[in-house]
Amino acid sequence: MSGLGRPRLHLRATDSTNRRARELAATEAPHGTLVTAWEQTAGRGRQGRHWVAPAGRALLMSLVLRSWTRLLPLAAGVAVAEEAGSDALVKWPNDVLVDGRKVAGILVEGQPASGWMVLGIGVNVALTADDLPPELRERAGGLGRAPETVQSTLDSLLARLERWLTASDEQTLDALRARDALAGREIRWAERTGRAEGIDAGGRLLVNGSDGERHALDAGEVHLTY
Repeated sequence: MSGLGRPRLHLRATDSTNRRARELAATEAPHGTLVTAWEQTAGRGRQGRHWVAPAGRALLMSLVLRSWTRLLPLAAGVAVAEEAGSDALVKWPNDVLVDGRKVAGILVEGQPASGWMVLGIGVNVALTADDLPPELRERAGGLGRAPETVQSTLDSLLARLERWLTASDEQTLDALRARDALAGREIRWAERTGRAEGIDAGGRLLVNGSDGERHALDAGEVHLTY
């Protein structure tokens, strides 16, 4: 897996880099094709949530992949966390936190049967509290970098993705466990609660449920109960 970021389509504004990347993937765009944007008007996270990002202050990118690791969202999370710094943690399956605030999110979409996946990443490179609506200021944050570093952050992140998207499952899982934001924490999911107890060999989140059962989650939304 090589050549991430070429060719590149950079847009001043778009509704969603993932949507544009999906269109390119469906018309035989090569592996590594990159879509970036200065501004997104309808960016999405998991569960269809709107991704808030003022123009020029966030890295907004989507990659077309023709080959991928089975742990794609987790490997991408490790790469983004590494870029975000030594204190960054991964909130399974694909949010990156610094000081308890979300600074990046990952959205994987695609058609594996047709031979492609799209890896969408949003990183709050230069966002400040004033850039966020009041209801998000306790939960979201930024990397504290200057707006002019968005391009250098992209270059650095692509290099990290090159490495982590070709790493072994064992390497990815070891790195993920070292940055696990949920380990030992009380969480809730699908109207259930329990204590997160790490990541298994399949990349699933292990939870000791309050119902007395041991659960292995392979997808879905998980929330810290604080």
